[in-house]
Amino acid sequence: MRSKNKERLSQEDIKARLMFLIGAVLSFVFLIVTLGITYALIFVTQPIGNQAPNDAAFIDLLKTLAIFLTGSLGGVLASNGLKDKQKSDYEKIIERRLSGNDTP
Repeated sequence: MRSKNKERLSQEDIKARLMFLIGAVLSFVFLIVTLGITYALIFVTQPIGNQAPNDAAFIDLLKTLAIFLTGSLGGVLASNGLKDKQKSDYEKIIERRLSGNDTP
């Protein structure tokens, strides 16, 4: 049983865990889509003359999904840390004074 006096996670820790979870899920889905495309191209028997219309539509859908997931995964991982910047000393002093913890 966990202690109730356990310290709460900071905002940075929560964001880091969330980014990891999002990256892991998107990577897993991207892997499944890639394996699906590979299986459809290699192991599914196609007619001699051309590709079956249902298979072509399925592969087209998987391609679109893969492109979307690649962009989403890249965007999520690239944006990590762009919005987080360290506060200057001046901003820290103003924040403390406004919260009432520091009096001049």
